[in-house]
Amino acid sequence: MNQNTKLPVTAIVMTYNEARNLRACLESIKDHIDDIVIVDSFSTDKTETIAREYTEKFYQNNFINQAKQFIWALGQTDIKHEWILRIDADERWTKEGFDELRKIIDEDSADGVYVKMKIFFMGRFIKHGAFYPNYFLRVYKRSKGAMEDRWMDEHIKVDGVTVHSDIDVIESNYDRQENIALWTNKHNSYSTREAVEFLIAKHQIKKINTIANLFGNKTERKRWIKENIYFKTPLFVRPFIYFFYRYILKFGFLDGKEGFIFHTLHAFWYRFLVDAKIYQIEHLAKKYNQTIQEVLIDHYGIDIDRVNKNKRIVSQISK
Repeated sequence: MNQNTKLPVTAIVMTYNEARNLRACLESIKDHIDDIVIVDSFSTDKTETIAREYTEKFYQNNFINQAKQFIWALGQTDIKHEWILRIDADERWTKEGFDELRKIIDEDSADGVYVKMKIFFMGRFIKHGAFYPNYFLRVYKRSKGAMEDRWMDEHIKVDGVTVHSDIDVIESNYDRQENIALWTNKHNSYSTREAVEFLIAKHQIKKINTIANLFGNKTERKRWIKENIYFKTPLFVRPFIYFFYRYILKFGFLDGKEGFIFHTLHAFWYRFLVDAKIYQIEHLAKKYNQTIQEVLIDHYGIDIDRVNKNKRIVSQISK
């Protein structure tokens, strides 16, 4: 493949009020990716205006969770290529990363590609705490892969050959760098979805898609540990173990004050908040003699049995 030719890849970017992040994301891929699809959750900022500068394929769909939104994108938008790149609006690729991806695609020896997420927090690269290298499958052949249908922490499953590349993907969003209030707002929402995911598993409300495999790759082993050990550890004990593991055992303290803030917030704010929501939801179910599903509907407006039946493309600017 000519080095100047754009890669035969469709990038799917999911957005909601990402005006501060989106341009840098799209700038990083526009010269390398042939097809860009953006699925928006009815943003109220300038996300749509920025998106139109880079692609005509702009869609909007009501948001339930990341997995359902991505699945909707695959089924209801104009996907041009077999190769799919999942990229969040706060992620940036590098030229070196695309050079390596080009070699993998040219060799056609893999069906999925794991990349390393390089997280920055308050301007500092979080190198320790078992956050780097942290592999995620971000590029795959559409015919060989599928997204887990989960409420939180979803991964792409590939039925075929996968490779762990040396590609670094930069994760450096505005709220993590310059507005911790937005970060906590987002993670409040994430904690609700994480609590729902746990409750579904604990109460066996429905079967959960999972890549968990004790004898699989690093990502699959981490999921197995989460579902078979972390999930079974008592509430409110788990955040302390989480912090001790990442900050002490995995040397998170080497990332300075920024690392201390990062790991403390993840353990004693985010993970603790997840447990508090689980405790409260189960308490309310017992108090009012309701099911978990009924409590979630009454107090959070979440129907976990709901499926995204809206197959109508609400807004498309590619006609």
